Order: sequence, then C-alpha cells, then structure tokens
Amino acid sequence: MELPLGTAPAPRVLERIHRTTRTRIADNALLDELTRLLREIVPFDASFWAAADPLTMLATSPSRLENLGSGEACDRYWEAEFFVEDVNHFRALARRTSPAASLYRATGGHPARSSRYHTLNRPLGLGDELRCVFRTGGEVWGYACLWRAEGGRPFSVAEERVLADLSAPVAEAFRRAALLRPAPVGRVPDVPGLLTFDGAGVLESYNEAAEEWLRDLPLTRLNGDAPATPGLTLLNGDAPAAPHLTLLNGGGRDAPPPLLDLPAELRTVLNKARAVAAGRDTGPARARLLVRGRWLTIHGFPLRGPEAAAPRTALVIEPAKAADVAPLIARAYRLGRREQQVTRLVANGLTTSEIAATLCLSTHTVRGYLKQVFEKVEVSTRGGLVAKIFADHYKGTLDPDIHLDG
Repeated sequence: MELPLGTAPAPRVLERIHRTTRTRIADNALLDELTRLLREIVPFDASFWAAADPLTMLATSPSRLENLGSGEACDRYWEAEFFVEDVNHFRALARRTSPAASLYRATGGHPARSSRYHTLNRPLGLGDELRCVFRTGGEVWGYACLWRAEGGRPFSVAEERVLADLSAPVAEAFRRAALLRPAPVGRVPDVPGLLTFDGAGVLESYNEAAEEWLRDLPLTRLNGDAPATPGLTLLNGDAPAAPHLTLLNGGGRDAPPPLLDLPAELRTVLNKARAVAAGRDTGPARARLLVRGRWLTIHGFPLRGPEAAAPRTALVIEPAKAADVAPLIARAYRLGRREQQVTRLVANGLTTSEIAATLCLSTHTVRGYLKQVFEKVEVSTRGGLVAKIFADHYKGTLDPDIHLDG
C-alpha cells in the first residue's frame, strides 16, 4: 500500500502548508488548517499543538487538543513531561539537531520502554507518537505531538523529516503572533488571581479573581475533526469550545467549592513549579500569553509548610508588567543580546555617548547596533523604537529599568 507521503498530491499539500505558514499568524484557525493539511500526507489519530513562551518553553495559547480524552489525561501528560525520565521530552528536542523524533525510533522499536507509553498512550488506545518543537533563530515558539492508534504503522523516517522541515515555518507563524498589537477588550479583575494546590498537584482553593481570570483565558481547543478510531475518545466534534470554567463538584449550599478544569497553559506552569520544588528542574515557572488584547503573566511557585508535608504550589494570574513582556517582544523581533541591551538603554533615555560608556563600546559601534535594531523593528527613530517595542504591546506605565534579556 502506497503511503500518502509518496503519492502525487503530497508535494502540492506540502507547498500549501509552507505557503500558509509564510502568510499567516498562528491562531486557532491556523492550527485547525495545519492539522487538516498535515493529516493528508502524515496520517495520525490524535494530536496536540501549542504555542510556547520562548523564554521558558512553557505552553501558552493558542493550543489545540484532538482525541486525547479528558483533563485527567492532560494532567498525566504534563506530569510526565516534568517528573518522569523519558525519551523525546520537548526540552531535549529543543537541543537536538533535528527538532522532530518518533517514540518508536527513540526506543529502538520498543515503545513499551517508555513510561509515557504506559501511563498515557496505551490507556487512550494510542501507540507511536511523533513530537516536534517549532524553533527559529534558536528560540522555541511552539510544539506538537501526533499519535497513531495502538497497532497502527509507526511513523517513518520520511514522516519525521516532513515535520522537522516544518519546524521553522510554523515557528515563524507563532513568532509573528507575538507581534500583534493588542486592542484591550473589557475590564480585568482588580486583584491577581490566586490558586493553591496540594503536594499531588490537586487544586485546594482559589480566590474570586481567579474565577474571573479563568473565564477570560483562551480554552485549549478540544477537537474531533478526524474519523473516530476504536479506543479513542472524540471530544466536542466541530462544536464551539465550551465555557472555560468547568464546575466538577456541582452546586448546592453545603457542597465544597467547585473545582476548576485547568487549561494546558496553567497545567504546564503548575507542573514546572512542582518540578522545581522537587529538585527535578530549574528556572522560573512563568508563561506570558495574550488574552483579549492584554498580556497576562502566569507565575508558579512552591509554598513553604511543615517539613514532612509534600510541598504545596500556588499559581498567580495577573496583568503582565512591561518588564515581563519586553523580553518576549525583543525575541519576536530577533534582537541579539547587544541589540537588546542598546534598546533597553534607549528606552531609559540614554544618549548614544551614554550608551557607549555604559556598555564599554565605541559610539560608532552603538550606532551600528541602533541601525540593526531599527531595520529589524522597521522604525527610523528612537521614539518609534520605544513605541513599537513597548507602547504597542504594553499599555501601562513603562518601568524605568526594563530588562529585555529575560
């Protein structure tokens, strides 16, 4: 039987995918179309797509899930990503020469050697998986995982290569999305949203502001636009996404507080914070995402308690400060380290001579960096640069000492 990738229409489909990613930004509609087009040449039965914060590699929006069961499966997925030693973790793929790899080949043809295969794939009726990080300029802007049903044909080397070749074009679509100029819609809560979790990552409590924030967060898309496969759960069909806040306990005066069905964007930050607390990971548990025209920051951090108790975790959702957004925007414009330093000092009002003295450079070199920055950001003046990097993406008061490099 001839594989779809070897048929005559395959080159036309690939060209359409490349053309689509060159001309559009990453949003829910693009992820839907990429799923449909890619399936024509690389068949799969379930999938996960998500944008990523390039500074922390944690999932942000847009994101899309297809045929992957309930939120419980999503919990297991992200716990495995941060707590279980396994093959093809996204952070490992980000460091490899090829950004795509299949579970079958990574385990030498024995996927049962993978813990993820036992805890996630098999319970959902899934077999081989093909993972890819979408990267450009050394930055990861998103990732995806495709699955085939248990007993199906493993992904081929040629199919891995197709996904690897799409890494940079799809990353560019995600990168361009970060450069959208926000147009804030509606009010936001007056205080940060706070959620606390027990040592196992189970939600314990949350404040009223958290409910308000969660209603505004983009729901991870649950789709089922592929034919149903035995053993797979079809979610939502083609219906619009359900309201983001899911009450799992019901109501009633004496009922405990309702639980929140958390999206992937919060689950990744939560499990990163838990992994840092357990000594299994390092770095900040933080993700930035654009919601209803506003940049938000989701912070995760461990809470202190009795030494014998498993560490509890908290998530905070709040409007992003300029210092949170600026490093992401700088990366979206592909500014190098020195270019970011010069841009920060320009935002602080320093002259060319003062920038040169601060960075121990010649004024000629500083002018060269400024010229490069102006070309990348497509402006011609310092005022235009500050407006494009900061004011267009953050409507609040600028921090007088914004650090662009993260």
